Amino acid sequence: MKILVCISHVPDTTSKINFTNGDSQFDTNGVQFVINPNDEFGLTRAIWFQEQQGATVTVVNVGGPDTEPTLRKALAIGANEAIRINATPTDGYFVAQQLAEVIKTGGYDLIIAGKESLDYNGGMVPGMLAGLLGYNFLNSCVSLTVDGTAAKAAREIDGGKETVSTTLPLIIGGQKGLVEEKDLRIPNMRGIMTARTKVLTILEPIAANSETKAVKFEKPAPKSAVKLISADNLDELINLLHTEAKVI
Repeated sequence: MKILVCISHVPDTTSKINFTNGDSQFDTNGVQFVINPNDEFGLTRAIWFQEQQGATVTVVNVGGPDTEPTLRKALAIGANEAIRINATPTDGYFVAQQLAEVIKTGGYDLIIAGKESLDYNGGMVPGMLAGLLGYNFLNSCVSLTVDGTAAKAAREIDGGKETVSTTLPLIIGGQKGLVEEKDLRIPNMRGIMTARTKVLTILEPIAANSETKAVKFEKPAPKSAVKLISADNLDELINLLHTEAKVI
C-alpha cells in the first residue's frame, strides 16, 4: 500500500501572531512553525500501517524552502520520502490542484490529510482533492483500518460517530482520535540522523489558479476585565448576567 500524507507547515499555537501591510498579510517574523497537528495524527497512523502492513509512506507539502525543516521532521518520525512542491500556498484550491497532480502521477492508494490546518482553518483541501480526482472521501476521520483494498473508518458526526466501509483509493480528512495523543512520535537521534539521507524531492508547481485571497485579518477583541461579585449579592449577579453578559 502506498500512502501519501499531506503536511501543512503552520505556526505553533503558542506563537504571538501579528499582521503587516494594513493587516492584510501574516507576519512570520519570530514565529515557530510545526507540523499541523491534524496532519501529525495522520502521519502517525500512516507510520502504523508502515510498521504493521509494510506500507510505504510519502509526505508532501506545498511551500518554499522554509518548510523543509517540517518535512525533515516528518522523515525523522518515520516517513520513507518527502516531496516539496515549490510554490506559495495561496489558497485551498491552488494547493489541492498541486497535490492532485502528485497523487495522479504517484499512484497512491491512501491519501491522508488533516481535516483542516490550524492557521487558516479552511478545511477545504481534502474534499477538493476528492472532487478533482474522483476518489472516495471521508472527513473528520477518527479511526481507520485497511484490509487489502477494503477500508473501514469512523468519523465524528453531531452527537456521536458514524462507522462506514469503503474501498481504496481513498482520501481522508483526519483529526485527533485517528491515533491517541500518547502515540504521537517524537523524533529520536537515530531518526533525525536517518532523515538527513532520505530523499526530499522538489517539484515545480503546475499552472493553476487561486480562487480566493485574504483581504484583511482581525485579532479577537481583548478580554474585558473580570467583575467580582460578593457571594451574598445574588441580585447584582443576576442583574449583570442579564444586562451585560446577556446569558439569561
